[in-house]
Amino acid sequence: MTARQRQFEALMQEHRGIVFKVASVYARGREDRDDLAQEIAVQLWRAFGSYDAARAKFSTWMYRVALNVAISHARRAIRDERLQPLEAAHLELPGDTDVAQPDERLAALYAFIGQLDPLNRALIVLYLEDRSCAEIAQVLGISETNVATKIGRIKQKLRVQLVAAAPTGA
Repeated sequence: MTARQRQFEALMQEHRGIVFKVASVYARGREDRDDLAQEIAVQLWRAFGSYDAARAKFSTWMYRVALNVAISHARRAIRDERLQPLEAAHLELPGDTDVAQPDERLAALYAFIGQLDPLNRALIVLYLEDRSCAEIAQVLGISETNVATKIGRIKQKLRVQLVAAAPTGA
C-alpha cells in the first residue's frame, strides 16, 4: 500500500461520518443509501489527487465532493421518478439499528429537509454540522451573503411549517 493510499484511508476513517450523513439525506432506503455512500467513496478516491491541503481542510473538500455526487444522484432519481417522501425508516443510519426512534420534532425536521431542493438540502446539512458561513460558501461555491440569506429563508420556512403543524390547544 502506498503512502497516498494510507493517507486517504486515514482521512476517510476520520471523516467517514460525512459520507453517511450526506448519503442519508440524499438517498431513499438502506440499499440506495449504501449505494450512494459507496459511489461517494469511489469519487473521493478518484478526486483525491486533486486535493490541496493548503487550499481547504479535508472535511471541507470532502463535503464538496460528497454533495456534488449526492446532488447528481438526486437528479438521476428525479429523472427516474424513484424519489419518495422522507419517512422515519430513512432516518436509520448504517449500523444504528438498536438506537431509539427519534422524537417527533426530529422526524419533522428530517421530513422538512427531505422536501428541500438539493442545494438547500446541502446547505442545511452543513449548517446543522455547525459549519461557518465561509466554509459552507466554499463547499457549495456560493457567496457567504447568499449562504446567510438562504439559511434565514430556510429557518423561516421551517418555523412556518412547525407552527402550522403544531397541535392547537397545547
